[in-house]
Amino acid sequence: MVGETGKLFGLGCDPVVGSLTSSKKKDYRVTNRLQEGKRPLYAVVFNFIDSRYFNVFATVGGNRVTVYQCLEGGVIAVLQSYVDEDKDESFYTVSWACNVDGAPFVVAGGINGVIRVIDAGDEKIHKSFVGHGDSVNEIRTQTLRPSLVISASKDESVRLWNVHTGICILIFAGAGGHRNEVLSVDFHPSDIYRIASCGMDNTVKIWSMKEFWTYVEQSFTWTDLPSKFPTKYVQFPVYNASVHLNYVDCNRWLGDFILSKSVDNEIVLWEPKVKEQTPGEGVVDILQKYPVPECDIWFIKFSCDFHFNIAAVGNREGKIFIWELQSSPPVLLARLSHPQSKSPIRQTATSFDGSTILSCCEDGTIWRWDEVTNSST
Repeated sequence: MVGETGKLFGLGCDPVVGSLTSSKKKDYRVTNRLQEGKRPLYAVVFNFIDSRYFNVFATVGGNRVTVYQCLEGGVIAVLQSYVDEDKDESFYTVSWACNVDGAPFVVAGGINGVIRVIDAGDEKIHKSFVGHGDSVNEIRTQTLRPSLVISASKDESVRLWNVHTGICILIFAGAGGHRNEVLSVDFHPSDIYRIASCGMDNTVKIWSMKEFWTYVEQSFTWTDLPSKFPTKYVQFPVYNASVHLNYVDCNRWLGDFILSKSVDNEIVLWEPKVKEQTPGEGVVDILQKYPVPECDIWFIKFSCDFHFNIAAVGNREGKIFIWELQSSPPVLLARLSHPQSKSPIRQTATSFDGSTILSCCEDGTIWRWDEVTNSST
């Protein structure tokens, strides 16, 4: 009800809006273009979990999960490919995780609602998570404990899983939960108990796992069947607000602030403030806006480098906008376009240091852009 009370934007000053005519600060050029297949590619993500594999990324499209490596000179090498046994599967999301012994996993989910945990060492399924009642729209990994992943689903729930033991630990749904598809979810970068989720009910919700953390710890030592684990429901978020007037399809923490986007051609940076009198009801202080022209279709997700210096987001016309996140007013660092890149960009992946930008597109292509430094021009 926050959005209907008129109290939504009652804090702070007017947000600072970035200018699209900013002087260009960074130069990127296309160094590779791959046609992976005919089916749309919905997700691409670099491995930020393991420093040995920072230049390794994964994509999903149709029933295929592919792992690549970015090499010097724009080269993209195929390392592995996993094809799901169900040819009707359409993966929408992929994330990197790892076993407690450090072995890398690729975790993918999509239209079937089944989450596949694939051992990147042998391309075999390590675990399959069945539980969601509908398609999985996003999977994210807890970088502080990379055996923990969360999934956002069309079934209006968010679930927390342990990839090591195969346990569903927590389900965020119920009386205070989302009222439509959950499209995006993210772990807080330093507060291990917090997650943020958003979706088709136009809301962003912040949830706390603090009072359930004993169950999280228990999931690592559980020796009985995963189905016998006492999975708990978290029914009420600690914060709920309507920052956008339409579907919210991507949210990411920036410290204690949140970056989120809808279908209205911009990314918004805002601070969630909980009302002490009415826990759960949120006040929003909108800080900055990063315009993204022709970004008015849903399921377009942005990405950031490891240190959150930049955000890269594609649009429905195949263009990429790179914003400097930590400057005020926001600075547009680069606008990337290529005559042959015309298809909607479903997701970008920004490398660890921001020097490489990948995009995966509706037409089944992957594009690689590399920063041109003065020494190489």
